Amino acid sequence: MRAFPKLIALAAVLAGCATAPSPQETDRLVQTILVSSFREQGIAKLDRLTQDEAQQACSNETPPSDAVAKRIEAAQLATIQWPADGIYLGDWREGEKLAQNGRGMTWSDPAGVPGGGNCYNCHQLAKAEISYGTIGPSLYQYGKLRGVADPAAPASADMVKYTWGKLWNAKATNACSNMPRFGHAGVLTPAQIRDLMALLLDPASPVNAQ
Repeated sequence: MRAFPKLIALAAVLAGCATAPSPQETDRLVQTILVSSFREQGIAKLDRLTQDEAQQACSNETPPSDAVAKRIEAAQLATIQWPADGIYLGDWREGEKLAQNGRGMTWSDPAGVPGGGNCYNCHQLAKAEISYGTIGPSLYQYGKLRGVADPAAPASADMVKYTWGKLWNAKATNACSNMPRFGHAGVLTPAQIRDLMALLLDPASPVNAQ
């Protein structure tokens, strides 16, 4: 589990090279050390170290080109699962609980137990909550500022669908988004995403009503 001594060893290997290794060789060495420094425990498996195309492209020092970013976004968009019954909103009260809940996906969690959204870790939402992160933009009055007076109205359809897609897989609209891909990664269930949708878009929710 201890990676630090192995990173020192890597530095020694690199320092002893007659010529600097290529970026590809360095990546292979680093990946080897990462894999050997972790072990599977509970629901935390080593496949979490495997990056898909989007993660790989956005882990480089140089951001992906516009063409690559657009290809990634198109591929991620195709993974979004839209509500088969056409129902996008659930209960904002449950959504607020999810926004406050940061539990889930750790090695000690039972398999199959839904986690939380941990939304306040990155965003402001309800006015009453004074402890929130600023990694992401403020979502306070999210629906109101976007003109969603009635989420069921045809005029709101585009914003409702956009919000669902953002929660399901944020990389569909921003290839290098830092936002978790809640639906895509199975962090949240469709029912939970509906509840977060209600928190963001329901005019009666504390996000919009205050």
